[in-house]
Amino acid sequence: MEKRSRVVAITGASAGVGRATALEFARRGDDLALIARGRAGLEAARREVESYGVRALVLECDVADHHAVETAAERIEATLGEIDVWVNNAMASVFSPVELMRPEEFERVTRVTYLGTVHGTMAALKRMRPRNRGVIIQVGSALAYRSIPLQSAYCAAKHAIVGFTDSLRSELIHQESDVKLTAVHLPALNTPQFGWVRSRLPRKPQPVPPIYQPEIAAEAIEWASRNWRRELYVGLPTYKAILGHKVLPGYLDHLLARRAWEGQQHDGLAEPDRPDNLVRAVDEKRDYGAHGTFDSRSREASPTLWLSKNRGTVGLALAGAFLATAAAALAGGNRRELSRRATPVRGAATYRPRVPEAGG
Repeated sequence: MEKRSRVVAITGASAGVGRATALEFARRGDDLALIARGRAGLEAARREVESYGVRALVLECDVADHHAVETAAERIEATLGEIDVWVNNAMASVFSPVELMRPEEFERVTRVTYLGTVHGTMAALKRMRPRNRGVIIQVGSALAYRSIPLQSAYCAAKHAIVGFTDSLRSELIHQESDVKLTAVHLPALNTPQFGWVRSRLPRKPQPVPPIYQPEIAAEAIEWASRNWRRELYVGLPTYKAILGHKVLPGYLDHLLARRAWEGQQHDGLAEPDRPDNLVRAVDEKRDYGAHGTFDSRSREASPTLWLSKNRGTVGLALAGAFLATAAAALAGGNRRELSRRATPVRGAATYRPRVPEAGG
């Protein structure tokens, strides 16, 4: 029996990580439901995906609207078939000190980044739970555990996603459900968001270096759809941020106060009148693609991702090497002990039996 293509729904699919992830799934032969607000970006993503011979459905949708997300899920199953994988990737942010933030900006970032994930998860669960199968992937961030200055709304929303996901995971375990739920936490990435994010910084926004290409994130997300992990960390900076926060949170507070302010800006004064995508998409008429403007500074590989994906093989190899080393050391120790026992001690007296003299 021929195996059918999977149906994969991706939010925020018109650009950045979502765009790169759609292409990664398409290369694997999966059909794609592309969900985002920007028409130009969505249509360009559809053309790229269909070039791999798979089906693609474009859905203009604001994930902050739970009715729109539910309607999108209905259309996906009516057009492409049962949803196998749902990727919650859509996000919004504002670069600004808290004191300059507006209440409606906190609300908007929360509705897109956090509630958008909740809406997508609920739409997917509604269909996956009765079938007792399916995969839901939350695209997280190192900032979901370790917040940085100037992105308070985004960091808070990513923290909320972790809390929501952990709660749901326990419920699925209690229900003995085979629906898989995972989170993929990402490092700083070279995506177009830094060119359209709302910002009050004096200079142009940038991801905190080191910067990675979005294809690394796409590789991790696609891999996680086939290999279940509770959480998957991508990139060494993600490990350092998450594990460092657990051990030395106060130290990181001061380190980020010194470095992350300037680290989120780069050469060139900010353009005060440029459009941003907080409320309205900026890729309605122009396609921005997957990459931002930091190609020359971005890494195209992540050794830690390779190690994470192959941790079983690496663990067995390390265990084998340890046992071989231990066995060699033990054998060497035994040989030295046997040699020591067989060799007379220098200077030790040698016993010679006394022979009686004749006639004695």
